[in-house]
Amino acid sequence: MGKICLKCGNELNDNAKFCSKCGSQYEDLKAEEQEEESACQEESKFCSYCGNRISMNAKFCSICGNSLILNNSNQDQMEMQKEDVLRKVKKGVGGFVNTINEMTGQEGNVEIRLKELVSGVLKKHSLAEREELFICGTKKTTPKESEMVADWPKPWLFSRVFLLFSIVFIGLLIVIMEFGNMNGIPGAMFVGALAVPFSLVVFFWETNVPRNISIFDVVSTFFVGGVLSLISTLLLYEVVGVGELDYIGAILVGIVEEIGKIIVVGHYIKKQNTKYILNGLLLGACVGAGFAVFETAGYAFNGLLSSQDISYMIDILFLRAVLSIGAHTVWTAIAAVGLVLAKGENEFDNNDYYKPQFLKFLILVIVMHAIWDMPITFGGSIYLIQILLCVIAITVVLILLSSGLRQVSLIADKARKNIRDSFRNMEYNTDENDIRGGQNDEKIL
Repeated sequence: MGKICLKCGNELNDNAKFCSKCGSQYEDLKAEEQEEESACQEESKFCSYCGNRISMNAKFCSICGNSLILNNSNQDQMEMQKEDVLRKVKKGVGGFVNTINEMTGQEGNVEIRLKELVSGVLKKHSLAEREELFICGTKKTTPKESEMVADWPKPWLFSRVFLLFSIVFIGLLIVIMEFGNMNGIPGAMFVGALAVPFSLVVFFWETNVPRNISIFDVVSTFFVGGVLSLISTLLLYEVVGVGELDYIGAILVGIVEEIGKIIVVGHYIKKQNTKYILNGLLLGACVGAGFAVFETAGYAFNGLLSSQDISYMIDILFLRAVLSIGAHTVWTAIAAVGLVLAKGENEFDNNDYYKPQFLKFLILVIVMHAIWDMPITFGGSIYLIQILLCVIAITVVLILLSSGLRQVSLIADKARKNIRDSFRNMEYNTDENDIRGGQNDEKIL
């Protein structure tokens, strides 16, 4: 067998210096191929016929002469399509993250340390650590702005709270199902509805780096704010009639319920007079979680009355518990951040409800809420739309958490700078007084 033309794959005689088909000089091509292989040694592919390692740019195999364009076209096309899809997804996610970040008024890369955020869950924690958490938010324990540390928090108490509620819920189910005692039904309804939303509230409380809201205020906002948001929503329903839950009805529900909740959140933001994004997440989560708990308990009760089936009630509680991680609690938390940003460092004013900075966040949660309730059949059997919306909502919350930590960092740095400047001014004034005192002594002498 003779030599193979490295240009066109034509078989040549042993003494041939030029290809009889394409006219290319054999020795030059051989040298060129060697340079190519040396340059692309790390980035290479293999011939599907003979298995020879070849450069990524080669069109013909240097050993067997087979066309690599024809043999690998389908595979290359599939790989290109995959890369294109991944590139578009990455670009879309990056654009979404940047958009949310810009809505907070911040620029630069968004850092989300998800691993660090959950690192404390599986660790053992002492009684002293738990007690240290519960004393947060008092006048004595709230740190000054200059003393705040904006490191990524490592919450863990929320997981223990969830575990506690889960144990209680299972115990009540045993009372109902195994012993046939129906007295456990009201407790099961409430605890089942409470477990996930309140655990989320504890999570937001643990990640509240300013440490300026006590656990008592959290519980109070959760229960009272939840009831007030229900009343506010029902009053709005009296004005805005919502009939069938079609696409228009879903939009109206989203508008009414999100406005009803954020009105109550505004009261607590005004009361707290806060400027922190993390405070907004916490206060919004408290009101939204309270609303979600009472709503879920109501759905479970109505389901039991209509079906007379305890298992149906349990299914409602389980489903709404799973999906609640991306529903009312986080929606209201997101909207509350917008209201805090609109307020800024000024006193809260009702005009803050009309500021574009807040309306952007409100429209975002209304859209998510409306899509959630729309009668979309695609993926309905596995609640695909709701799951995707949960992922989006959680992503937004993580972005806002990152923005909130950066805000705290900037505020703390500014406070420390002001302290340093004050000390410098004091030293300067002291030196000036010493000089003037010396001059006066000289005059007296």
